[in-house]
Amino acid sequence: MAHTVGQVAKAAGVTVRTLHHYDEIGLLSPGGRSGAGYRRYDDADLERLQHIRYYRELGFPLEEIAAILDDPASDPAAHLRRQHELLTVRIRRLQEMVTAIEFAMEASRLNIGLTPQERFEVFGDFDPDAHAEEAERRWGGSEAYRESNRRVSRYTKDDWLRNRAENEDWGRRFAEVMSAGAPADSPAAMDLAEEHRQLISRWFYECSYEIHTGLADMYVADERFTAYFERIRPGMAAYLGEAIHANAITRA
Repeated sequence: MAHTVGQVAKAAGVTVRTLHHYDEIGLLSPGGRSGAGYRRYDDADLERLQHIRYYRELGFPLEEIAAILDDPASDPAAHLRRQHELLTVRIRRLQEMVTAIEFAMEASRLNIGLTPQERFEVFGDFDPDAHAEEAERRWGGSEAYRESNRRVSRYTKDDWLRNRAENEDWGRRFAEVMSAGAPADSPAAMDLAEEHRQLISRWFYECSYEIHTGLADMYVADERFTAYFERIRPGMAAYLGEAIHANAITRA
């Protein structure tokens, strides 16, 4: 089936000018022409364009893309495997950056006292102080915020790494309970909700059941907190919220 340059541009999300440029440099020349000389792209051209777009998204220069696609040993399935591998690596790296940023955001709320070298080891190039003003504006008047600052001002880098390890272990076990199909008000889920409350109390401030249920509501209402839990396991924010409320009703 033949497609006009306008149809291909619209379907691929590129400009007509871009397609003209690809033709001019020999990267993507249409398989045919109309009687009036207009470009006509066939299905093989569209498949090549798809590979071009994938490699462009990964940052490959046009010259290198042309060399890859014009290799006599070129194999479409091999291209897809290569692109999948490159994208997987990129996604993993981006996820690591997201995790570091989220940890830094939490650190900024709690006034972590780390040396510049320790901050770099934990956060990389991210500056946690960039979020401190928002945290103080939202929670600065509460006793819990003041208590958190008093405690964490004494924490070392090793303390924070240990805190992160404890939270990651809790998250793994909570996700396992979800995967097992246990309801949010089951003893297993409520026990881990209680452990979550105690983790907060041990590390930051005395987390009452009232405060804990307020946090549970925020985990669902605030998309940043929701996203954090959803990355551990889809549906976790809402499930945790229900478990926290059930635990408070049972134990408070």
